[in-house]
Amino acid sequence: MEIEPDTKDWTWVLEKPCPECGLDTRQIRREDVPRLLRDVAASWATVLEDREDVRTRPSPQVWSPLEYACHVRDVFRLYDQRLDRMLGEEDPLYQNWDQDAAAITGRYGEQDPARVRSELSAAADDLAARFERVREGEWERPGRRSDGAQFTVETFARYLIHDPIHHLHDVNGPPR
Repeated sequence: MEIEPDTKDWTWVLEKPCPECGLDTRQIRREDVPRLLRDVAASWATVLEDREDVRTRPSPQVWSPLEYACHVRDVFRLYDQRLDRMLGEEDPLYQNWDQDAAAITGRYGEQDPARVRSELSAAADDLAARFERVREGEWERPGRRSDGAQFTVETFARYLIHDPIHHLHDVNGPPR
């Protein structure tokens, strides 16, 4: 799967199961998001530890497992910042994040897998802890992306969890 810019509207994953990875975000309870973040980070750690082809792109347009892991790490960091804004500001507007540009400037394919594993785990834990601190009345707080996509903290959480799970599917394929 090619990585699409942040401007591609993937919000449909809030309304129906993903036809590629099978995740149905409608089934995710908000109280499960912190555990899911930590679980998916552990799965990414396994990818980074166990894959001999961690730096190999299956085709020129498809990221390597390492590049996907760097992307997931950076998604966790970005969403931590965005969640902070949703909880602290009234209806914040997020600027576009060009994922492909981030991969190039961040030299994703050249990063150390062990360091990425550690950073991804820490970013997931930080984000999970932030979601654990969301109070009952805060789950409906709004936020918007610059492409017009609108979220509440709850839909934001469900939308977020699809990304690292979907990319695990991208690097591992369907369950065996």
